[in-house]
Amino acid sequence: MGEYTPSTWAVTAFSFSIIIIAISFFAKRLLGYLPNGKKSRKEEQTQAANELLDDTCDAKIDESSGGTPVICGQKTEASAENTADQKMKVVYIWDMDETLILLKSLLNGTYAAAFNGLKDVQKGIEIGRGWEDLILRVCDEFFFYQQTEDYNEPFLDALSEFDDGQDLSDYDFSKDGFGPPYDDPNKRKLSYRHRVIAQKYAQGLHNVLDQETIKVWNNLYESTDAYTDRWLSSARTFLEQLSGGNRISTPHPVSPITTVDSTDMKCRNINVLVTSGSLIPSLVKCLLFRLNDFISHENVYSSWEVGKLQCFKWIKERFGGQSVKYCAIGDGSEECEAAQTMGWPFIGIDLRPGGSNRFPGLTMKTANYYLDVIYGGPDVKKDGQSL
Repeated sequence: MGEYTPSTWAVTAFSFSIIIIAISFFAKRLLGYLPNGKKSRKEEQTQAANELLDDTCDAKIDESSGGTPVICGQKTEASAENTADQKMKVVYIWDMDETLILLKSLLNGTYAAAFNGLKDVQKGIEIGRGWEDLILRVCDEFFFYQQTEDYNEPFLDALSEFDDGQDLSDYDFSKDGFGPPYDDPNKRKLSYRHRVIAQKYAQGLHNVLDQETIKVWNNLYESTDAYTDRWLSSARTFLEQLSGGNRISTPHPVSPITTVDSTDMKCRNINVLVTSGSLIPSLVKCLLFRLNDFISHENVYSSWEVGKLQCFKWIKERFGGQSVKYCAIGDGSEECEAAQTMGWPFIGIDLRPGGSNRFPGLTMKTANYYLDVIYGGPDVKKDGQSL
């Protein structure tokens, strides 16, 4: 064997150093580190997840657990409570006239009379007549009301079993012979009309009305809102608050056979309308009074023939029980009695100025208090007095 010279030792030492550096580099790669202070993709993902979760103060990603969320320390119980609370849905069941909108009280002067001479009664009557004319015109021209007036149904999907899904793009509704007797063939023809009405409701009136009618509509809305001290816009704002700011959108055409409440499934709170008026004018009023952003056509019920209690029962069956709270809001005795029968809280709307249960006036705090009285909550004492 040859002897190692100094130069041989130097070469060997240098080679050994290169090997050590290479091993160290690849070891660090395998362990998830990179040179120059950079982190592996896994570490970057973990850090990003931790930063995101830090904002919610509930959990962090623990690498030792394989990247799964771990609830931190004392926050486990609170987080579980928050999750349960987030799953609790509240369905608000609204009356329409003299609750979300004002119309009858304008026409008969009772709204103005409540102000003891401070409101011009005749002006209110003229505004009400303007709404009457516009509602009937839109109903007749665009929503088949002349044809369907004698065939009211409690909701648009009531005849879905008769809808065979026929393409209606070239269908002539003026020549299909719809009318008495109200048998299965005519129920199918009415279901076609309901399908088109649902589509128009989802599209909104700006896709239906001409510019001149839209101008008349906007002017009437603004003059009504001014005359009623912002009743209309305040009610609409309250609906938006209850909906958590989520507006109803229909990105896909409405199914001809079934309705899927995709928005309802996502929203914590749901607004439902139960009105004693007939169905088609009620849907048109929702559109004209700009409620359709927060009340879908699936959530409009007419109690004209069946009564409000029956509608309330349908709503309870539809949305379920244990994870859902219900609250009825209106100005009439029928919805009050129906709510009592169902064991739901009822908020009575009062037209008189100065009250809290009116618009402007009604707040989330008030609504939550009524819910807490029935369902229990932190804002109610045992004697029923608010804290």
